[in-house]
Amino acid sequence: MPELIRPSTVLPANRRPISITTADGLKLVGEVATPLAPRVATLLCLHPLPTHGGMMDSHILKKAANRLPAMADIEIVRFNTRGTSSESGTSEGAFDFGNAERLDVEAAINFALEQLQAENLWVLGWSFGTDMAIRYARDSHVKGLILLSPPLRTSTSEDLDFWASDGRPITALIPEHDDYLKPPEAAVKFAPIPQIKLVNVDEAKHLWVGEPSVYRVLTEVVSMLNPVALPLPEEF
Repeated sequence: MPELIRPSTVLPANRRPISITTADGLKLVGEVATPLAPRVATLLCLHPLPTHGGMMDSHILKKAANRLPAMADIEIVRFNTRGTSSESGTSEGAFDFGNAERLDVEAAINFALEQLQAENLWVLGWSFGTDMAIRYARDSHVKGLILLSPPLRTSTSEDLDFWASDGRPITALIPEHDDYLKPPEAAVKFAPIPQIKLVNVDEAKHLWVGEPSVYRVLTEVVSMLNPVALPLPEEF
């Protein structure tokens, strides 16, 4: 009998711990979940603010790793930025308010390209992670960005101008009841980027709590990386 997919569901994949070395010599802990079938894309995940509990195991990122390799043949790479802890361990270094984290993002991208041989690499950021993606995920091998609940706290107009002129696709999911940037404000803030797709999600909140919110986020991810895998199953 099929079973409903629940918050604790873990579908088959090859999962292994990874260690990412930054340009300033720090070791960052992480995990890669690779599909058992040939992968279609690789998604590098940047977590929410570590001073407010954000980490590689923040629930949307962990559920992506638990489900998308099997559901959509998408490889998921997660890691803790400097000084951040999760069940997998604590990355070396100390939180630097999104500044030295540039080295973390660049090292993770290099790891995906060089160690994992990622050929279709996308970057997903959530909250704090969206600013890290906008500011630092500029490597030309990155195919595009997915932004969950972007607060635009530290991204500057120059950062937005970069992506506007760059032209790569960006999708931003904006919760109706976001704590920092609601849909009307997001439309104004992101106006400089002509190619951005703003997805306003009714009833959603910044933390995307609840299976309907998780399903919506994962559906938007798959629609960009492997749309033929839609609709995502709700049973296994």
